[in-house]
Amino acid sequence: WLWGGFSINDPTLTRFFALHFILPFVIISLSSMHVTLLHNMGSNNPLWTNSDIDNIPFHPYHSYNDMLMLTLLITTMFIILSFTPNIFNDPENFSKANPMVTPQHIKPEWYFLFAYGILRSIPNKLGGTMALIMSISILLTAPFTHTSHVRPMTFRPLTQFMFWTLVTTFMMITWAATKPVEPPFTLIGQITSTMYFLFFIMNPLLGW
Repeated sequence: WLWGGFSINDPTLTRFFALHFILPFVIISLSSMHVTLLHNMGSNNPLWTNSDIDNIPFHPYHSYNDMLMLTLLITTMFIILSFTPNIFNDPENFSKANPMVTPQHIKPEWYFLFAYGILRSIPNKLGGTMALIMSISILLTAPFTHTSHVRPMTFRPLTQFMFWTLVTTFMMITWAATKPVEPPFTLIGQITSTMYFLFFIMNPLLGW
């Protein structure tokens, strides 16, 4: 039902184009909800104390800071687009398309590499697809598996260690996904993919 047929064809492309069109609006809606809750309820602080006693107005103190960072971001983007537009392109993108020849190493854009690394770490096609879906959906379980009575990690060294292990694992999966499907990169991808899921399984135990 996802393909819209027995193979990838026009209905499949139409559905994924629609997904890419709707997804930005979903992200904008969630970001707006986040800003609204942040404005109404306030942000977290490491000592878990009441921070209402020293509030400052958002404008001009924070608004100017945000405008500065936004200006730097847009300026950097325009510099890259104007002078080095191909810096993030893969050399395979410049090869002439040939429907009879499959490229040796197909990989997605860099922001999808971690999911692609988990997908290809499992030889079974169905198992890899399920692991790919789980790698994204398991992120939604993190707020519900937080069992600690203290929200920040300032006084929880074990949680800090596990968090930075997760960050390192994420980077290793991304790096391994850029390499050919051959040893030792397949083994590295399988080990780091297992560590990625183990973090969310162990997350409830970190609050004890």
